[in-house]
Amino acid sequence: MDTIGSTTSKPMAQQGQDMADNAAGSAQGAIRSTQRAADQALDRLSEKVDEARSQAGPLLNKVTSQAEAAARRGMEAVRDTSQQLREKALQAQDLTVAYVKDEPIKAMLIAAATGALLMGIVSMLGRSRD
Repeated sequence: MDTIGSTTSKPMAQQGQDMADNAAGSAQGAIRSTQRAADQALDRLSEKVDEARSQAGPLLNKVTSQAEAAARRGMEAVRDTSQQLREKALQAQDLTVAYVKDEPIKAMLIAAATGALLMGIVSMLGRSRD
């Protein structure tokens, strides 16, 4: 018998079952193929993430080190400037005290003139607001 005769000799229910089995087998094959492709894609993605993480770590360490160094330099500069200002203020204080001791009358006249000038400025500002 030929294939056509054997196909027709199978009951219709059996032919339907065979077609359903073939379709299910094809679907399972497609599912397995899709799973393999998804697994491979996830593996590649995982490798890329690991690679990015390994590259980002040293870069973050470098940036952190540079930021810490810049902060340290800034703090040292502020500390140095603060120390210089303190020293200049002490020098000015010492010079002022020495000047007042050496020239007490002149110092009083300068202080009085400065006070009068400041009072004049304050009163002018007070009037301009009114």
